[in-house]
Amino acid sequence: MGKISLRITSSAIVLAIGIAVCATPAASQSLTDRFKSLFGGKSDEPAQQPPIVDPSQDQQPDLNCPPVTIRSGASTYAVAAPGKQPIGNDVRFQATITKTARECIKNGGDITARIGIQGRVIVGPSGAPPTVEIPMRIAVVQGGVSEKVIATKAYRTTVELGEQDSVPFSLVADDLVYPVPPGATGDNYVFYIGFDPQALAPEPKPRSAKRKR
Repeated sequence: MGKISLRITSSAIVLAIGIAVCATPAASQSLTDRFKSLFGGKSDEPAQQPPIVDPSQDQQPDLNCPPVTIRSGASTYAVAAPGKQPIGNDVRFQATITKTARECIKNGGDITARIGIQGRVIVGPSGAPPTVEIPMRIAVVQGGVSEKVIATKAYRTTVELGEQDSVPFSLVADDLVYPVPPGATGDNYVFYIGFDPQALAPEPKPRSAKRKR
């Protein structure tokens, strides 16, 4: 297949995102193994429902591993040329989430969650740089009349585009820890994932303690 011209319309971007494409192997063997354990096979296989749960949970029948849900309004991440809005011909690139999985492991009074996310970056009409950073956020939320955030953490993953027009990306977050839910409240827990541009903002510098005179 010949190389797709960078002069594509915004509708072509949306169409390209919806097409299933094969993912390239992960950069490191360890990451590949982690994805195989999370997704139950190769990274380019169709999404499976429900997500794979860690086999160790067979010995933890009371452990409830919440489902993964993409936060409304955070399913895509579009970046425009400087000073422009990410619409139409001003789009430089757009990322979307295509597949998720999760595992939960109970350790004492805490649960450690491993969340796997796969997605794809599509180059827009305005042309993307060779390397882009994709910001994401994962949160453990207790649903209900008023949602309660139990734990949340921001992540970044770097995607090498080179001269390609469409590149897969992947992220495995295995350091999200939260307390074991009391009673049956865990039935209302959910893992919310989504793109979070604020995750690219530099972390605030700690304030230095004022010296007493």
